[in-house]
Amino acid sequence: MKLDSIATFVMVVQSGSLSEAARRLRISRSVVSERLVDLEKELGTSLIQRTTRKVTVTENGTAFLSRAIRILREVEEATADLAERRGSLSGPLRISAPATFGRMHLGPALFPFLVHHPEIQLTLDLNDRRVDAAADGFDAVIRHGPIPDSFLVAWQLATSRRILVASPTYLAQHGTPTSLSELEGHKGIFYTHRGQADWRFARQGETKVVHGQPGLVLNNGDMMREAAIAGLGITLLPVFIISSAIRSGELQMIDVGIEPEREFIYIAHPDGQNPSTKLRALAAWLKDAFGSPPYWETELDAFLDFGDQTVQGNADVLVKPELPR
Repeated sequence: MKLDSIATFVMVVQSGSLSEAARRLRISRSVVSERLVDLEKELGTSLIQRTTRKVTVTENGTAFLSRAIRILREVEEATADLAERRGSLSGPLRISAPATFGRMHLGPALFPFLVHHPEIQLTLDLNDRRVDAAADGFDAVIRHGPIPDSFLVAWQLATSRRILVASPTYLAQHGTPTSLSELEGHKGIFYTHRGQADWRFARQGETKVVHGQPGLVLNNGDMMREAAIAGLGITLLPVFIISSAIRSGELQMIDVGIEPEREFIYIAHPDGQNPSTKLRALAAWLKDAFGSPPYWETELDAFLDFGDQTVQGNADVLVKPELPR
């Protein structure tokens, strides 16, 4: 049984067609078809039903798929392990991360890591949807929120403070709430993937839930910030998204006398899966790059403490800690 044939089968399933698998593997469609035929002959069963428009995985193909992915991963990890024993980090690394955080902060921290370790082949999927790390083939997921109690082992990368904000225009028209009861009557801009249109606060171990009036529900932090700047309502967002908008005056902070629930930036890998040396190295690198507390929070705190002198009139510049070497 050839590894090329197994890899081709997995790629066909993941891409959804023989033509797309051929494009991604940079081989001809006829070679993809030949490899599938060879694998099916070797296994003595049909793995895929082919039509002119799509491929459908058979029951036996579904049963073989998870093992095929595991076989390929084991080979990749074995190769990478030998490289690590020689003192270098190499091989594939598949990570899922949130879109807004990835664009604003993860990318700038990741790129020097990849320059420092050029033999690592990183696949980064920026998506806010919930993913099953093991089933979707990710070595780890980077997420923002409460650290979940799940079948994942989570390592904290940074704290993440969230702040209620709205535009000066909205607050001038509708008033500034100073308590949870006043907040309840305001229009809210909410995040889709949190499941409910509410704001959650914590006091002495107890969660306080406030249901605002849903004015807009979105699945992207950038657009939530822009909607708040446009005056569409109040939103609760992490500092890493809204720091520059607060410093520029486009958004104003709202104090209702209670802190939002605590959240974190964390990286998590499936329980029972031994994390690779390169994944541990990446986690350590990111933790150092973000800082403790993270640079996006210390910069905002400095601005709030010392005013405009801190940023010298440039609200888009963040003073980041030196990246690890």
